[in-house]
Amino acid sequence: MTKKIVHVVGTGTIGEPLIGLLSDYKSDLGIDEITFHKRTPLKSEHAKVLRLLKRGARLVTDQEAFEGFKDIGLSPAFSTVEAIDRACVVIDCTPKGVGHKNKVNYYHNYDHNTLGFIAQGSETGFGKPYARGINDEALIHGEDRFLQVVSCNTHNLSSLVKTIGIHNGDPDNLLDGRFVMIRRANDLSQANDFIPAPEVGHHSSDRYGTHHAKDAANLFKTLGYDLNIFSSAMKLNTQYMHIVHFNLKMKEPLTMTEVMEIFENNPLVAITEKKLSSQVFSFGRDHGHYGRILNQMVISIPSLQLIDGGKELVGFCFTPQDGNSLLSSISAATWFMYPNSYEQKIQSLSDWFFDEV
Repeated sequence: MTKKIVHVVGTGTIGEPLIGLLSDYKSDLGIDEITFHKRTPLKSEHAKVLRLLKRGARLVTDQEAFEGFKDIGLSPAFSTVEAIDRACVVIDCTPKGVGHKNKVNYYHNYDHNTLGFIAQGSETGFGKPYARGINDEALIHGEDRFLQVVSCNTHNLSSLVKTIGIHNGDPDNLLDGRFVMIRRANDLSQANDFIPAPEVGHHSSDRYGTHHAKDAANLFKTLGYDLNIFSSAMKLNTQYMHIVHFNLKMKEPLTMTEVMEIFENNPLVAITEKKLSSQVFSFGRDHGHYGRILNQMVISIPSLQLIDGGKELVGFCFTPQDGNSLLSSISAATWFMYPNSYEQKIQSLSDWFFDEV
């Protein structure tokens, strides 16, 4: 039987925890081996790479970088081309635009012997958009070879739409969805792009506003839905968490009891009585895997309000940035290898789906 090898490209804010999570749960997920690509040998990242190796993952780099890694005490196991050729699934976690370049330069050369390739939210057009629990039924095994896991904020927005707006399975129930994506400036691990003050964004689409609603609309189009949703975005000078303010107008009214039951019945939704992003972030740091919450969103219960006779729900929720993308990346990779049993296999991660934060 062919070995089930998953290869991760990149060791940034998504790549590093993804490699760790896959390494820790590879037996439960039916994976034989994890390899990961690191392009540049940096002394400042020696400790990070060493920890990933100790978890059982195997280092990959470009042939010309082998000696550089050996000089800092790290021995690559395979070259870039060898690793892609060996892999059943490749998960690209590189910065914006690099995934598309890798698709042209590498992935298309190996799509004959690789089950699938996965890229992250910045790589729109890489393949069919995907989010765990949103459009699993749209995946077609043997046909969908390239998937794009949507961004963490798009996960949140889409989960709100599906969980509440079309909770009854009728996409026409959602009359209008409006979202303000209140984003952190950068991740704690990143040294660049912090901002001195809140910064508002611009709307790039007449119909959808920012890319978040546009990406969510494209996600739901894989199910045949054409939704009326619109998003705006701004950045705050914080490193804690993204927050989404939402306004969902529906055809059928709901009571607050029904709203709470709907949220509580979705295992990928967490609820919280907290109102400070720092407290939610701290919970993830203390109790999550690699500090991540894998739920699609964390609903702030004190912020919820029904208006217009229960036909409109407004409130705030926190985005488990990277965490929800990690879950979808692992779900997609496992689907490529085990299309008939991947949903059971990824339940091994259920300890990191929190009911309450």
